[in-house]
Amino acid sequence: MYLKRVFVWSVVVGMAAVGVCGGVKEKEKDNAAPAGWRALFNGRDFSGWKAPKGDGGHWKIIDGVIDYDAQSEAPGDKSLWHTEDLRDFVLRVDWRIKETPYINPNIPYILPDGTHARDIKGNEMRMALPDSDSGVFLRGSGKNQVNIWCWPIGSGEFYGYRTDRNQPAEIRAGVTPRTQADKPVGQWNRFEITVKGDRVSVVLNGIKVIDKAQLPGIARSGPIALQHHGGKQDGKWSSPPSLLQFKNIYVKEIKG
Repeated sequence: MYLKRVFVWSVVVGMAAVGVCGGVKEKEKDNAAPAGWRALFNGRDFSGWKAPKGDGGHWKIIDGVIDYDAQSEAPGDKSLWHTEDLRDFVLRVDWRIKETPYINPNIPYILPDGTHARDIKGNEMRMALPDSDSGVFLRGSGKNQVNIWCWPIGSGEFYGYRTDRNQPAEIRAGVTPRTQADKPVGQWNRFEITVKGDRVSVVLNGIKVIDKAQLPGIARSGPIALQHHGGKQDGKWSSPPSLLQFKNIYVKEIKG
């Protein structure tokens, strides 16, 4: 009986080690693209990326992740752009907010149709909450931004379209997240963004928050970027800073 128990235990341990026992999966290796995907970030350097001219080293790589302190010294656009134009694709990006030292006093209460809730006097309702702000630009434009922040509506919305009053109501509703799927500050999140034609879907941590939303006027192709946001005045943050890290940036082109 003893030998039988030892044998059974050895089999169970062995199965767990190879990731087939009880649904346990082998841990992914960071920045190594899974089958069918292509890595846009190698985990070592900025090959394939264009750091802002005059940045001063504020976009950097630490322990295999892209790290940003939101204090780029570059004039003009301070975002980190990839050099490759992409057409129709699925993009996977892991990201995490490091900290939220800024209290944003103007976070709106966003309704499911993308409009802002108002009080009995007709004034927009605003909340003061700890906040950071970044995102992923699609096809070369900041308007095509998949937002990352701490708003109750959740990350994944397209602020540039949702707040564009020239857009029809159905467009503004379509780019508003269906639910809040963010993990707590400090934990890693995963975007899976599908872009085909002028339609975009966003899955955040396995939950679809944007479903085939239309982005009228989006370019047919263009590069992606990781957004800069924030600044300091008299040594204090004057707006939500992009205190973020990124890794596991993979793309899968959609043919046809």
